[in-house]
Amino acid sequence: MTSSDSGSAVPRLVIAAPSSGSGKTTVATGLMAALTARGLAVSPHKVGPDYIDPGYHALATGRVGRNLDAYLCGPELVGPLFLHGARGCDIAVVEGVMGLYDGAAGEGELASTAQVAKLLRAPVVLVVDASSQSRSVAALVHGFVSWDPEVRIGGVILNKVASDRHEALLREAVDSVGVPVLGVLRRAAPVETPSRHLGLVPVAERGSDAVDAVAAMGARVADGCDLEALVGLARSTGALSCAAWDAGEALVSSPPPPLPVPSPGAAPPDPLVRPGRPRPQAPDGLRRRVAMASGAAFTFSYAEHTELLAAAGAEVVTFDPLRDEELPEGTQGLVIGGGFPEVYASELSANEGLRKSVAELAFSGAPVAAECAGLLYLCRELDGLPMCGVLDAAARMSERLTLGYRDAVAVSDSALAVAGTRMRGHEFHRTAVEPGAGAAPAWGMRAPERRVEGFVERGVHASYLHTHWAAEPGVARRFVERCRTS
Repeated sequence: MTSSDSGSAVPRLVIAAPSSGSGKTTVATGLMAALTARGLAVSPHKVGPDYIDPGYHALATGRVGRNLDAYLCGPELVGPLFLHGARGCDIAVVEGVMGLYDGAAGEGELASTAQVAKLLRAPVVLVVDASSQSRSVAALVHGFVSWDPEVRIGGVILNKVASDRHEALLREAVDSVGVPVLGVLRRAAPVETPSRHLGLVPVAERGSDAVDAVAAMGARVADGCDLEALVGLARSTGALSCAAWDAGEALVSSPPPPLPVPSPGAAPPDPLVRPGRPRPQAPDGLRRRVAMASGAAFTFSYAEHTELLAAAGAEVVTFDPLRDEELPEGTQGLVIGGGFPEVYASELSANEGLRKSVAELAFSGAPVAAECAGLLYLCRELDGLPMCGVLDAAARMSERLTLGYRDAVAVSDSALAVAGTRMRGHEFHRTAVEPGAGAAPAWGMRAPERRVEGFVERGVHASYLHTHWAAEPGVARRFVERCRTS
């Protein structure tokens, strides 16, 4: 295997499946690890809004895992964001979402793996769970091949194969369809990838166990798949006609709207600190220091958010709410993304020093952007345990899973957007917040149901909605400008 010149013609494959549970995460992550072990620079990508799989991809490749979501960012950004992530790489592996042709509900092919494969002009490798079939696999593969002639299925990997005899029957059946079998994975004990209420346990929480799991996936794929044939298929792709996305250029082409006049808002009852305490200035006096939550409790973030903040003039520094007792020195803005604060509620509550530091910053009027887990952390309490007390709201675990894409519009002027700004987002949680919206809600949901949600208070924008800032780069510029003026 030799390296490629990369660029817009970077070799690429999409790993897809007829349905969830077929083994595409094992195959995609294992292929990334196996190719990396052979000296290739592998660019990892994931179709859809998933934050967890990219963590395993990053562990397999040593590069940041990136998402390609045609709903959140629009089809026109799929190619540019792909090329941005694949800069300098020899090959790119894209893991699909759900079944190959499944996308946003009621939106046709939008946000499906098939649509992304077509936008990238990339061949698809179909991972088929063959555990309970033999000749019938031919009908299944034929159906997926013929459903959309614009989707190029370049090969099949058969998963959960029981024996040599079973493999022979399956190969004979797939050969009749004219699609090559590029790998066979035998039925075996699954690689240890524990799950809980929102899917796989993130890499950040598993330490060496995650490293071992990725290594095991890589060994299985290397042993059962024809890596040379897979690389050859990836190299059969041509150049894309678009240019790579660039955070600085995106900001230039998306000027921000005027800043709103900050409103003091009402302080919640029994705050940890009094409003109005002065905030320290950034140490260099020039770039605005933005702290971003990280660690095991807050693992959900798109890499482009950090890149956009930096391009807008921020110095982005990370902190771990489970370990750090105060915000980084000179913090002027705060971003708290998604994750699992409900799993770590006791530890987060016990870290009173950081809760106080977060409250001080929020009550000073500094910009604070909180999504999902960040929203819970800013509440008065979570499952009865004290949190930051920035919002006069209580959060709790729920039996109901809230999941899906959302078409939203900003209801209130905030540190992220002016009222009327339309954005698409994604919700994914098993928690509830009471009340669900403040006096100045963050978003009005246009679809699938009409409702208001979230909180805009002082400089705080807190909501369940996950958004991708590459779709609206002015959000990052606006946030950093608020760091300069608040």
